[in-house]
Amino acid sequence: MSKFLTLLLSALLCFQTLSAQTKQRISVLGDSYSTFEGYIPEGNEPWYFQKIDTSRSDVLSVRQTWWWQLIKDGGYLLEKNESYSGATISYTGYNDDDYSPRSFITRLPRVGSPDILLIFGCTNDSWAGVKTGQYQYSDFKRGDLYFYRPALAKLLEEALSRLPNVDIYFIINSELRSDIVESTITICKHYGIKYIQLENIEKRWGHPTAKGMKSIATQVAKAIK
Repeated sequence: MSKFLTLLLSALLCFQTLSAQTKQRISVLGDSYSTFEGYIPEGNEPWYFQKIDTSRSDVLSVRQTWWWQLIKDGGYLLEKNESYSGATISYTGYNDDDYSPRSFITRLPRVGSPDILLIFGCTNDSWAGVKTGQYQYSDFKRGDLYFYRPALAKLLEEALSRLPNVDIYFIINSELRSDIVESTITICKHYGIKYIQLENIEKRWGHPTAKGMKSIATQVAKAIK
C-alpha cells in the first residue's frame, strides 16, 4: 500500500471517529409512551410490543416510536432508554399501591451519561389520581415523595446534581389534569428546566398511535433544536 493511501485511510478513520464523537447522546427517562419490547432494560415493563394486537395499537415497529424517530432524524445517538410502563414520578401508583421501585426518582441513576436527558412523565400520576401535595424544594422525607409536587422537585434536583452540563427537558403529555400540568410547569421553572408541552397527540387506548408518535417526535425535535 502506498504512503498516500495509508495517509488517506488514516485521515478517513480519524474523520469518522471525530464525527461519531460530535453526535450528541440522548437518554430517555419515561413511562409506557417511551417503551418498546426489547429496547428497554430487562425487567422494565413495556406497553408497545414486537407483536401487538392491532386493535390496541398501530405502532408495530420500534422505528415508529417517537424517540427512535427523533434520534434518527436529528442525527443523535441513543445513550439509554430507561422507560417503564405505568411508572409515576411520585411513589404512589394505581389503587394507592407503592410504585417506588419503578418511580422516575428510583430509575434516574440508570440513564447513563447523556448530553441531553428527556424526561417524559407525569401521565400516570395524572391518571392514577396522585395527590399533588404542597410545593417543597428541600428537606425531602420519604413520605413527601408519595405526593406529586415534592416528588417532581426531588427528581429535578437530583437530575441537576447527577448530570451537570446536561441539557434536561421535561415533556408534558396532552390531556392531563390541569393541576398536574400547572404544578409541573411551576417546578420546572423553579429549577430552570426547559419543558415541552405537547399538543394534539393522536391516541388509542390512551397511548400514541403511529401518527401520535410522529407528532411527538416533531414537537420535541423543534424544542430541543
